[in-house]
Amino acid sequence: MMSYLSSTTILEITTLNHYFGHSKLRTQTLFDINLTIKSGEIVIMTGPSGSGKTTLLTLIGGLRSVQEGSLKFNGQELLGASNEELVQIRRQIGYIFQAHNLLDFLTAMQNVQMSLELQRNISSRESYIYSERMLQSVKLGDRTNYYPADLSGGQKQRVAIARALVGHPKLVLADEPTAALDSKSGRDVVTLMQHLAKEQNCTILMVTHDNRILDIADRIINMEDGHLMQHD
Repeated sequence: MMSYLSSTTILEITTLNHYFGHSKLRTQTLFDINLTIKSGEIVIMTGPSGSGKTTLLTLIGGLRSVQEGSLKFNGQELLGASNEELVQIRRQIGYIFQAHNLLDFLTAMQNVQMSLELQRNISSRESYIYSERMLQSVKLGDRTNYYPADLSGGQKQRVAIARALVGHPKLVLADEPTAALDSKSGRDVVTLMQHLAKEQNCTILMVTHDNRILDIADRIINMEDGHLMQHD
């Protein structure tokens, strides 16, 4: 396991609360969440369905507005952030989902290149070179022109990893990345994520129910009924 004593803090959450609905129908889903994650750390979040894991992930990723408390990403406060500021934050974050979310009408290469369209000052040629290099890193250099329909589940998820990491994000949020995969493919995918993240000094926060991959974590946290429990 890595030491984070000299690492910078990438994520700092203090007394974060979140609610759904309005007036009498308003229900609280997150309660006084406190969490600090250091740069380069791999943190796994576990917990039953409906406990608030994905809600927390969407708040961290700037996909949902912070309502109450403090959520700082790379020193920038998300509470009260404008839409433009949230867009800037999202450019520094990679996302990997259970369903891989590839566009069926684009090749593996085009799916990865899409991620770079958010980045400024990258030419089309650079975008192609970076994407090709990234697909080679995830061992899909011979599948760059394949469409998702012609790829296995594990290969699709590796394209999703390439897409998430090609822009060298500071943080990758992964929501059940192995749920649709068999044991070997799931292990291959998270080992690859771990290797590439360490190579890029990228932080990973992963939600999973998969007990077979918990060993890649530097730290495991658990969500229960909207409350965050920390484990050493």
